[in-house]
Amino acid sequence: MAYQLRQVSLPLLPSGASDIRILHFSDLHLTPARKSEIADIKGWVKLKPDLVISTGDFLAHREAVGVALSALDELLDIPGLYVFGSNDYYAPKFKNPLSYLKKDSGQRNLGEKLPIEEFDRQLQSRGWINLNNKRSSISINGITIDIRGTDDAHLELDDYEKVSGKKSGELSIGVTHAPYRRVLDAMAQDEIDLIFAGHTHGGQVRIPWIGGTRSLTTNCDLPNWRSRGVTKLPNQPYLNVSAGMGYSPFAPLRLFCPGEKTIITLTNKVKALS
Repeated sequence: MAYQLRQVSLPLLPSGASDIRILHFSDLHLTPARKSEIADIKGWVKLKPDLVISTGDFLAHREAVGVALSALDELLDIPGLYVFGSNDYYAPKFKNPLSYLKKDSGQRNLGEKLPIEEFDRQLQSRGWINLNNKRSSISINGITIDIRGTDDAHLELDDYEKVSGKKSGELSIGVTHAPYRRVLDAMAQDEIDLIFAGHTHGGQVRIPWIGGTRSLTTNCDLPNWRSRGVTKLPNQPYLNVSAGMGYSPFAPLRLFCPGEKTIITLTNKVKALS
């Protein structure tokens, strides 16, 4: 599988600030057999990010914890933020692919529980910050960033009330796995600047459309046109939805929707206007 790099610049930093390069990835769905994906991940450190953000679904197999930690090893020396998705908690099970096109019934077909606690401990021991229903702050290139996130909204584990409140610092970032509107609306109410999410796989299967391609689903209540990349509504935060890198072992197909990682370069507002 070919993996692409999506690159975007956003003018969100105060005057005089140095650029901040953010590597955003999501939905690795790693198993020991994903050799090409693992090799690609090992090369991400060459992108020289200042901050790494993962929006979950690292795993897709009980033996994937060590695989993921090995693949991410050099990146774990760089400041990082993360939340988890449903496939980090439970191994995937077969699901009729056509069911993704139907209205969500709220029922979840969950597999065996995965050793997420050990994975979480290992990530935190390397200095990455767990933002599952947590709020904190981080300083990157001299900029103080208010950071907050939610646990997986697809499993209804999100509890934004635990992290709510007006933003602080010079920049505010929200992180969530599944971009359900209740989470996005709550972050918008608190005037967050930029939200990172995954889960949608960009639709995973897209159809040719005027000017490009169009997704058939987002697997949540996010409109299809926002299924991947950076989008923005009036008076709302920027939203970057990663199309992800992998897929469920039971649906090993991506059509017109290659796996991707994203570099978002935050620039100062004055520089962007010059």
